[in-house]
Amino acid sequence: MEKIVIAVTGASGSIYAKVLIDKLLRLKDQWSDLGILMTENAKTVWQTELDGQDYKHYPLPFYTQQDFGAPFASGSGKYGTMIIVPCSMGTLGRIAGGISNDLITRAADVVLKERRKLICVVRETPYNLIHIKNMETLTLAGGIICPATPSFYSKPQTLEEVAATVVDRVIDLAGLRQDTFRWGQ
Repeated sequence: MEKIVIAVTGASGSIYAKVLIDKLLRLKDQWSDLGILMTENAKTVWQTELDGQDYKHYPLPFYTQQDFGAPFASGSGKYGTMIIVPCSMGTLGRIAGGISNDLITRAADVVLKERRKLICVVRETPYNLIHIKNMETLTLAGGIICPATPSFYSKPQTLEEVAATVVDRVIDLAGLRQDTFRWGQ
């Protein structure tokens, strides 16, 4: 069974993290461990964007940025997938530069060195050349850049449904099975 870590940075887009966690909890038969790592800025942005602190009610282990004893801080922890959602450009830049100065960047470094799956749901617009080069570096290192760019084929009606168009792609990229909108079906 899959071990997954979700890192939530302080970039705008807390809805993506919330919808992802909610969907993964419904897919709990496909993973054995699910850890959540939130920065302090992520908690502030979540409260601002989603009007609350409902992340505190998830029945999952939460880790701090300095908790280097977390099981995914080492390759021996065997976490196969790391999803950074939303992924700030600062976090992306530190990962691309090989700077492991907190648990997010250390865990991302571990996932890349072990040739496992790192999915970065970047949330910025427009991109400058530094962003683009960092995304290229991360891609060349084996990471997956999945911009938080929603689709509208499924005719989403709510903010959560719009966010789900991105989250469903992330879940597909993570290799999990789900019942969702499929083009042409």
